[in-house]
Amino acid sequence: MSLDDLEDDVGAAYADLEETDFDLDRETRQELAMLVAALDPDEPDELVRRAVHMLFESTVQSGKLDFHLRSEYGVTYDEYLSGMTFDEMTGAAGGAGVGPEENENRRYQY
Repeated sequence: MSLDDLEDDVGAAYADLEETDFDLDRETRQELAMLVAALDPDEPDELVRRAVHMLFESTVQSGKLDFHLRSEYGVTYDEYLSGMTFDEMTGAAGGAGVGPEENENRRYQY
């Protein structure tokens, strides 16, 4: 294979991406076409799925997801996954109107 072959494959992939179910700007379409030519997936959709997974993973690992979730919703991703806030996990939330006997009875409920 040669540079001309790569240019042809990228051009063909770029043309195929004109018919996607989602809108892509020119730069994104060009980058996706290059990836399609280089990685040769069964469908370009597979690369989009991978890209979403990679973006999600990097956003989680960098703490950006928690930052945005905390800013918008007041919780972190771990709290979302567990279904309870950190204060609820540690018992710091207390709970208005819940007496010590009720806390004792609820201690081992999950």
